[in-house]
Amino acid sequence: MSLTVAELLAQANLPDSESPVLDAELLLCHVLGKGRSYLRTWPEAQPSAEQVERFLVLLARRRTGEPVAYLLGERGFWSLDLQVSPATLIPRADTERLVELGLELGPRGVAQVLDLGTGTGAIALALAAERGDWQLTGSDRVPDAVALAQSNAERLRLSNTRFLLSNWFSALQGQCFDLILSNPPYIAADDPHLAQGDVRFEPRSALVSGADGLDDIRLLVAAAPDHLKQGGWFLLEHGWQQSAAVQALLVERGFVDVDSWTDLAGHPRVTGGCWRG
Repeated sequence: MSLTVAELLAQANLPDSESPVLDAELLLCHVLGKGRSYLRTWPEAQPSAEQVERFLVLLARRRTGEPVAYLLGERGFWSLDLQVSPATLIPRADTERLVELGLELGPRGVAQVLDLGTGTGAIALALAAERGDWQLTGSDRVPDAVALAQSNAERLRLSNTRFLLSNWFSALQGQCFDLILSNPPYIAADDPHLAQGDVRFEPRSALVSGADGLDDIRLLVAAAPDHLKQGGWFLLEHGWQQSAAVQALLVERGFVDVDSWTDLAGHPRVTGGCWRG
């Protein structure tokens, strides 16, 4: 006898998930091609045998810890639905703070804006969606990430974007921007969190940055002034215990108005400064 939607969800077992009910619902919706309201409206519906099998396979993969975003191939960020893949970090709500600050501190009117280490293109695409007169450049050193970001831009019809293969600033010589943002790797190599949760499946090169997690941030702070217009802001996401260190790097490099801003949990998450030459 075929199982109903309600029975499939009742039998879904995800003991190690922080949100087992939500995870199971999202996976079943993905298989059925329906929204979550369908599960409540039609609990007696009977998925096909093929759909049940696909759902059970996804549940099994989730039990191993594989992130739901990778299983679905998508993740919501800002107001956008983005395609994701194991080639990139999964966009997270904390990074929306970086977008908010970019909108707040960036120039009014026409502007050139750079998102370093763009991954899925989340930051660049969110800004492009909000500021039609900004031209967004997203760079990444991973070819698959650049291709994914470009695909997201095309699917979302955000034509004020471009995505380049670049190891930080390597392909951007001689180019200057009104605003530069980055969510770079900032986790220390021996951080125990690397063996926990979703990050076990995310690309290590996008997470880890030396013994103290600041190697890439040091490189970016040193190079950013060569690519900023006078009065341009440079904003960095970082770990919640790194704000003082990042502030010190920016001040030492000559940035002014250096400050840090908190995330949704009240932790310092973004630090930035203004370059006045």
